[in-house]
Amino acid sequence: MNVSLALDNQLCFKLYAASRAVTRAYKPMLDQLGLTYPQYLVMLVLWEWHATAPAQPTVKALGERLMLDSGTLTPLLKRLEHLKWVKRQRSAKDEREVHLSLSESGVQLRDQTHALKTRLLCDSGIDLNQADALRDGLDQLLLQIRDVSPSAPTRPANR
Repeated sequence: MNVSLALDNQLCFKLYAASRAVTRAYKPMLDQLGLTYPQYLVMLVLWEWHATAPAQPTVKALGERLMLDSGTLTPLLKRLEHLKWVKRQRSAKDEREVHLSLSESGVQLRDQTHALKTRLLCDSGIDLNQADALRDGLDQLLLQIRDVSPSAPTRPANR
């Protein structure tokens, strides 16, 4: 068997397994808040925008930020709106455009989340310097992979 095809040698598998493990670690915290992990990601962006909002906080801009399509975002946003944490409003200029904002309770949810996340980090024993370095490395990986299309010719690997 070709060793390069062994599961444990696959970066994609390590990323997948790590992502699932992190999501599982967040689950008890998010359960206390009544959020799923994808809803939490949406709220993170909306909290960020609440502090320094872009000119047009829209579903489209949120999708670009989270790398998700509107078919995935719409049910998440409907649920967050039902929970009274998010407000959606169609643009008066273009009804295809939906603007987003946080309700007062959505803003307050951030404070609860911060305390729970701090406890999660402390309880897990994660080295914050290592976590920062890993995040920076993943940022670089995303930059390099994001623009690669399946139909584009592949470059030979450096050896």
